[in-house]
Amino acid sequence: MKRTGNVKLSVMTWNIYLGAELTPVFTACSAEQIPELATQVFRQFLATNFPERAKVIANQIDLKKPDIIGLQEAVIWKLISPDSHMVSYDFVNILIHELRYRGLKYEVAAVNQNAQAALPSSTGNTISLSDRDVILIRDRDDMKVIKKQEANFKNNFQINISKQTFTTLRGWSALDVCFQENVFRIVNTHLDTDSLEVQAAQANELLDGPGKTELPLIFIGDFNSNANENETTYANLIAAGFKDSWIEAGKNKGFTCCQDSDLLNAESSLNERIDFILLKNKKYWGAVKAEAIGQSQLDRTKTRLWPSDHAGVFVKLKLKNCKTNMQE
Repeated sequence: MKRTGNVKLSVMTWNIYLGAELTPVFTACSAEQIPELATQVFRQFLATNFPERAKVIANQIDLKKPDIIGLQEAVIWKLISPDSHMVSYDFVNILIHELRYRGLKYEVAAVNQNAQAALPSSTGNTISLSDRDVILIRDRDDMKVIKKQEANFKNNFQINISKQTFTTLRGWSALDVCFQENVFRIVNTHLDTDSLEVQAAQANELLDGPGKTELPLIFIGDFNSNANENETTYANLIAAGFKDSWIEAGKNKGFTCCQDSDLLNAESSLNERIDFILLKNKKYWGAVKAEAIGQSQLDRTKTRLWPSDHAGVFVKLKLKNCKTNMQE
């Protein structure tokens, strides 16, 4: 029997920052420059110390205890020595370990594998980076994934690095979830930041793909488009029928981007809102509360690192009764 009354659901999205600015490598003029630039990038990643940042990110999750979390830039860094010895920094495993230490059980429900690269360093090692976006679901008896989709975009930005073409592959993942006998779809993504044309095309792929549903629908992620009707991607999503949960339930400006790449700026430099929780098929939804997280001075690590170069977004929702036979 389908339950009556509104169902309360909480959702979080957070770009947890890969830990380094990659631009130096992208601007290499010759192959000879790449090892030194790769070393510089990896050293910045080490300095931004994700294991330490994961503790304060986990603290924020512990405070809110969202039912579903969308993570962007949930990367894996690897340092591989010539004798094949490898040191791996898997952001998802590190964060889940911190959550479990706090008594929170989240499982990886969906992953989309994005751009990957391996470059020689000036120290004789190989540095590998694998970009991923991930959906985590809190372990609950009344919530079950009934369908999963993971895909890369057909439209992706390409850049020439030392006369070689590199594709900044991005994608999306989607879950159909049955929660207290109500079914909805949630889509997590990270759109392109280098080309507005590519970014808009990726958003259209979402609308024509997982966005084509009559289910209650949530888009979450880093859309790299400011919440402004003059911004093409944001405007197109709103025109397609999505409602911005921050406008409905948030306070203040809700800026989410961006801190300095070394995460050490003394005062917050967040000045635009590009991370969203968007709702469609509104007859099923009600946004009760929206908050930015990880943007306060109190949220920083003991060594004064910001948790990420982005703030996260947390939203409490009311999911009104919808039919359980709407799976697609």
